[in-house]
Amino acid sequence: MLDKTYRPAEVEARLYAQWLERGAFVASGNGRPWSLMMPPPNVTGSLHMGHALTFTVQDTLTRFQRKRGRRALWQPGMDHAGIATQMVVERKLAAEGKDRRAMGRDAFLEAVWAWKEESGGAIGRQLRRLGATPDWSRERFTMDAGLSAAVAKVFVELHRQGLIYKDKRLVNWDPKLQTAISDLEVVPTETDGSLWHFRYPIVERPGEFITVATTRPETMLGDSGVAVHPEDERYRHLHGLHAMLPLVGRQIPIVADEYSDPEKGTGAVKITPAHDFNDFEVGRRHGLAQISVLDREGRITGDEVPAELLGLDRFEARKRIVAAMEEAGLLDQVEKHRHAVPHGDRSGVPIEPFLTDQWYCDAATLAKKPIQAVETGKTVFVPKQYENTFFEWMRNIQPWCISRQLWWGHQIPAWYGPDGKVFVALDEQAAKADAAAHYGQAVELTRDPDVLDTWFSSALWPFSTLGWPEATPELEAFYPTDVLVTGFDIIFFWVARMMMMGHWFMDDVPFRTVYIHGLVRDEAGQKMSKTKGNVVDPLDLIDQYGADALRFGIMASLAQGRDIKFGESRVQSYRNFVTKLWNACRFAEMNGAVLDPAFQPGTARQELNRWILGALAGTAREVTEALEAYRFNDAAMGLYRFIWDTFCDWYLELAKPLFQGGDDANAAAETQRTMGYVLSTVLQLLNPLAPYVTEELHARLFGTPDGALIDQPWPDLPADAGDAAAAAEIDWLIRAISAIRAARADVNVPAGAILDLQVEQANATTRTRLERHLPALERLARVGNVALDAARPAGGVAQIVVDEAVFVLPLGDTIDLDAERQRLAKEIEKARKDAASAQGRLNNPGFLAKADPDVVAETRTRVVDLTERAGRLEKALAAL
Repeated sequence: MLDKTYRPAEVEARLYAQWLERGAFVASGNGRPWSLMMPPPNVTGSLHMGHALTFTVQDTLTRFQRKRGRRALWQPGMDHAGIATQMVVERKLAAEGKDRRAMGRDAFLEAVWAWKEESGGAIGRQLRRLGATPDWSRERFTMDAGLSAAVAKVFVELHRQGLIYKDKRLVNWDPKLQTAISDLEVVPTETDGSLWHFRYPIVERPGEFITVATTRPETMLGDSGVAVHPEDERYRHLHGLHAMLPLVGRQIPIVADEYSDPEKGTGAVKITPAHDFNDFEVGRRHGLAQISVLDREGRITGDEVPAELLGLDRFEARKRIVAAMEEAGLLDQVEKHRHAVPHGDRSGVPIEPFLTDQWYCDAATLAKKPIQAVETGKTVFVPKQYENTFFEWMRNIQPWCISRQLWWGHQIPAWYGPDGKVFVALDEQAAKADAAAHYGQAVELTRDPDVLDTWFSSALWPFSTLGWPEATPELEAFYPTDVLVTGFDIIFFWVARMMMMGHWFMDDVPFRTVYIHGLVRDEAGQKMSKTKGNVVDPLDLIDQYGADALRFGIMASLAQGRDIKFGESRVQSYRNFVTKLWNACRFAEMNGAVLDPAFQPGTARQELNRWILGALAGTAREVTEALEAYRFNDAAMGLYRFIWDTFCDWYLELAKPLFQGGDDANAAAETQRTMGYVLSTVLQLLNPLAPYVTEELHARLFGTPDGALIDQPWPDLPADAGDAAAAAEIDWLIRAISAIRAARADVNVPAGAILDLQVEQANATTRTRLERHLPALERLARVGNVALDAARPAGGVAQIVVDEAVFVLPLGDTIDLDAERQRLAKEIEKARKDAASAQGRLNNPGFLAKADPDVVAETRTRVVDLTERAGRLEKALAAL
């Protein structure tokens, strides 16, 4: 007998161990291959709600495909997370009194590997708590031997093809970590700052000045030009002249360039090509000098810089420069200015555009085939709207900076000869051979100290994890993969780069479908962050409510193209759903429900049973189609409605008389077999979304002769399950009971009161249905003394129309009619007032323009609901 209460903590670890022991996650069998690549989480990471979302989706899809007979591979792995891991280990060493630079590179890397083996990868263990079922036997790490060899081969081949090269360009530079970082690692942070207006003297026109504005005065030391718009009449006479750069004494040209906005600030812009991305492009167009005045630590440097500023931190130099300009009478004004300042997401310090030699990849060339693949439908984005995001970036793509000034990562396979000539090779031995051939003798080589951007190795993930460059059976079977599941925020940084590398090295798409999900936000729609204190820990939710409640809550919330509003209350709600299912199974068990292998749904004779079998078949079709189309909320809510409403609230209630004896023993036996069949089937349908409770219930109720539920095939219901006549009959009964219940609630009839029921204008079909289902109607709608076409009593009534018939409930002896009329009038007034207020917001163009789309949608729904409620109450009042 099932326990009264389901206790997830006692079930989940036991079942997961059983699945592992069975080898249930291994891609095996003779089915058609299906594959999905796990976006490799950082080795330093721990499970957060974003992970819980994406991995729940991936696990649901994988379980679904396994059940459909596919040889499904969910490929797991972990990313070495260059910056994050180096920071973690450096902090650990600092606590031990050790310094990375004092240790040296080799000793430091030994410490990182030791940390990785002992403490890294906690998120892998946490994924098991979520119920994730990748093929753990194939787990990869972006710096394991096989993947490292693949990275080296790709770098060498792209270099030989001229697609990887060194160049001096601006990068996002983190002065604290002293490395270039990607755009993804830059966080724009709203900051209260100032806009300083400086006057630069015109060399050729003594006594005349041109005023520029800047938020970073320290960069003026590197100015090599001033730009004005070609059509700005204020400055036409200055085209081709020069400004004198204060404090430095350098003459800089005044150039005409459309980058300058006449409507912004003074219309004149100082150009510092070595310290601003936009200025860099302006400088290239006009041949302006690239003058660096900040070093790797963000301190002032340079041959022309005033001596008193050399070595100062950038923010201290800012203060000194502003003071000096004011003393010289060249500070025109200072404005308060709130603006977005880019910060490093790891270090937390402001990022500097920094001119430095880095390795680059020709992304524009690599982007051509991926663009064509999406244009022709070889790779499809779901929802389709994200194709525009993909195209916008790929068609305007810039060279990809692939080098990082770190020690942890794939060290760039490049060695330098005595004269600085570079030799790119798979290993040092090959590089020395190339160098000896070049110089005519053996020479000492120095390896490039930089490592590759983490995204470079991740870009190879769909094929490197399958054994490339070897022609492995796994590569043959599972590439291209079927679907990629990820968030929209890394379309540029990972999705696009996997497509570039997949097309270039495999000559095919890396995945046929890219399913893009939104972000997980809090219940108010705000982005989760530690500073806001609104972060939800999925592990805490699992501890409190169980993994199934969390998983089902995520899937029920996951509408295509929209972010998810999520919080503890939602998980609590779906814990109640799990409890409802558990209790329904206890009821079934106590009433002798059995899983009869010989049961044929098409042989059911009881109307109620034919109805539930038809509803089950419809739900199975709905869920299957929704999962195939990545409409996960539709799949979840279809199951929710069937289990909670159709099965629990109606079928179980209507089936009770059949279990309570009577003359028809065959009806009871058929209902027991039907109930067992329906429960077994719905547990299988629900299994990919809520694997633990369904596995436990199926084993406890029915056993699973051929193994665990995880191994059972996806239900294939016969076409003859249910029939239209039974559906129409039971649907009428449900509508009648529901309408009477709603009418009772509208006028505050006490729950225990039994009301008389008079039925008017009923046709022959309704009369037959009333006679057949009278006991159920009396029991579930709490009515008695049912009469056809009787004279209406004096006094107030509640009136309901069901199809052609009018159901009349006399109320005079049950409620205080005057008090109820007053209450209804107040409720109507309130509903109308609230509806008008909500409609007023919708009529406001400002609200529609600024409000979150979810808020607008909720407001529209509120107007409809309030209007319907007011109309319903007005009918109730009129009847009284």
